[in-house]
Amino acid sequence: MGTIGDVGEFGLIARLTRRLPQGPDVRLGPGDDAAVIAAPDGRVVATTDLLVEGRHFRRDWSGPYDIGRKAAAQNLADVVAMGARPTALLVGFAAPPATEAEWAELLYDGLADECRAAGASVAGGDVVGAPGIVTLAITALGDLGGAAPLTRSGARPGDVVAVRGRLGHASAGLALLTEGRDGPAQLIAAHRRPEPPYTAGEEARSHGATALLDVSDGLVQDLGHIADASGVRIEVDSSAVPVPEILGPDGLRHALTGGEDHAFAGTFPPNAVLPSSWTVIGSVGEGAGVRVDGREPPAGAWDHFPT
Repeated sequence: MGTIGDVGEFGLIARLTRRLPQGPDVRLGPGDDAAVIAAPDGRVVATTDLLVEGRHFRRDWSGPYDIGRKAAAQNLADVVAMGARPTALLVGFAAPPATEAEWAELLYDGLADECRAAGASVAGGDVVGAPGIVTLAITALGDLGGAAPLTRSGARPGDVVAVRGRLGHASAGLALLTEGRDGPAQLIAAHRRPEPPYTAGEEARSHGATALLDVSDGLVQDLGHIADASGVRIEVDSSAVPVPEILGPDGLRHALTGGEDHAFAGTFPPNAVLPSSWTVIGSVGEGAGVRVDGREPPAGAWDHFPT
């Protein structure tokens, strides 16, 4: 099939857009100067992320399809965390001209399939040749359906803290890959392809959530964002945090500090009756910051600018 340099910009665009089915929210998809996305609410939820090879993914650890699924998932999860329904992604793709065209096609297959899982579409974007490494710039859009957004600033003393989705699996998988190990396969797969529970936003709203976010940088660090924005203290009970045996002896640390599973953490009124898919792990009180069992939490959350 050749490289993307052999195919050329417009040939590559044609190949990629053929792989992108469009859902009902996309009124005009790839092919014009811009896409047209329905916004029945009159407001658009928008978020963007950069994924840089060597920092956010490694091509020797993850194939193009999984990279595409992961790139879409982390952006779609941010839309869901606002209590919105994902509608579309816009994708900027920069890669060396020597990149195989089939690699790019599999990447876009992953993007499209993850969008399908969330009820969204890849509606457009851009491709460009770049030296050295692959970079993805993803913008996700969503619709609130007439409701107020779920933000980080609504937690109040007396609320309970609950999580939805797996914690620590991607972190444990990354540790295995870093150590050169090939299993447990379930953990390595979790690093390569997160599985956000896309129904979490709707569930949280229907049960009176006062605050909600996507756990992308580590549970403790992300709960700290709710605590800071809401002006409260969050108390976590480590014995209540779901830590499956597969996470191993460092399971609690992975669950508290590991990111990229894209679970959801929220606060709810004390009388909320949550479905079994949500696990109550703590409470909201007066003060500031996050405490685990009454103490300073462990360090080790994700930092995009490590020293």
